[in-house]
Amino acid sequence: MTNQPTTRKLRFTRNTWFLLIGIVFIATTLRSPLTAVGPLISSIRDSLGISNVLAGFLTTIPLLAFAIISPFAPKLARRFGLEITLFCSLILLTAGIVIRSLGTTPTLLIGTFLLGLAIAFGNVLLPSLIKLSFPLQIGLMTGIYSVSMNLSASISVGVSVPLAHSASFGWQGALGMWALLAFIALLVWFPQLKHKRLAAVPTATTVKLPLWRSPLAWSITLFMGFQSMLFYTTSAWLPEVLKAQGFSADNAGWLVSLMQFSQLPITFIIPIIAGKVKDQRMIVGGVTGLYIIGYGGVLLNMTSLAALWMILIGLAGGAAFGLAMMFFTLRTQTPQEAANLSGMAQSFGYALAAIGPVLFGLLHDFTASWTIPMFIFIVATIVVLLSGLQAGKNVFVLDEKRR
Repeated sequence: MTNQPTTRKLRFTRNTWFLLIGIVFIATTLRSPLTAVGPLISSIRDSLGISNVLAGFLTTIPLLAFAIISPFAPKLARRFGLEITLFCSLILLTAGIVIRSLGTTPTLLIGTFLLGLAIAFGNVLLPSLIKLSFPLQIGLMTGIYSVSMNLSASISVGVSVPLAHSASFGWQGALGMWALLAFIALLVWFPQLKHKRLAAVPTATTVKLPLWRSPLAWSITLFMGFQSMLFYTTSAWLPEVLKAQGFSADNAGWLVSLMQFSQLPITFIIPIIAGKVKDQRMIVGGVTGLYIIGYGGVLLNMTSLAALWMILIGLAGGAAFGLAMMFFTLRTQTPQEAANLSGMAQSFGYALAAIGPVLFGLLHDFTASWTIPMFIFIVATIVVLLSGLQAGKNVFVLDEKRR
């Protein structure tokens, strides 16, 4: 059995529109609380007197939380329903952001872990919810979801430093303001509690083979993990690399914001294209080419073209993320399989991604240079290419015939 693109149109009802708006608002909370940290790392480090390694943990801790909770998210959604599970995760997210912003090292670490747990639910369950609620327009809806996530992330990177420099904000206020966005998403999602969509309990005909026995599932997991490593390590440390190359803190923040904004059109387009073609390996090749050129330009210290390198890295990152989200649905046959694959890929994938920010900071502390750490980006890009070439094949992870 192979994936066939669908051409039927989806008829929107009032409830469908409300659901889509709710998904968009949840998506805006899934990256902005994390990407806001990168431009502020030096301020947080100097204020609290922490090392670069511990500063790197501010990005790593949420990834570890993703890895811990991702396998359990589909099970909780099947028991309590997608709506209630996501609603509770938004409450936890709001609380985590507030705790993180209290201005001490313990609360910074505890709040970061709590918001990481909360975001993990949205990461895992939204692709399954899209497959369940919009089966005829998965590519379009994944594109809308991805753009919403990256738009808020772009804004958070750009405004973090200006807000922190405000006399009444500081880095605590610049991080804490994202609790307001989470609270608004909570209010927008509240009407969905009258529904109870279960995470599609498997039928008797569902293939029972475990995902961990599928080489394709592991390829998708590696693709998810290493594209996440690239994104979160870049968001955490690239502002510091640019500052070392002569850019001011404000300009470095806006350059990384440009990278984030560059993701917007491609994160919308790639899922639609990926949903219409049978094989996504050509897309994977293009993605890794953009990564290599963009990171290579930064590594070679070609600062006159810094804006171009940011755009290329942004295009590659947006395409890789959109493709990863599509693999969860394109390589599965039911919403339940999509949720389980999403849980596996994000659990193991984010555990791998968590290594990146800490290793980057550790290598910088050890070498007193940004050159050696930058090679992490090149190695991760190679893994993205190799795993993506396998994940892009037109087969299902639990295809009985392949077994």
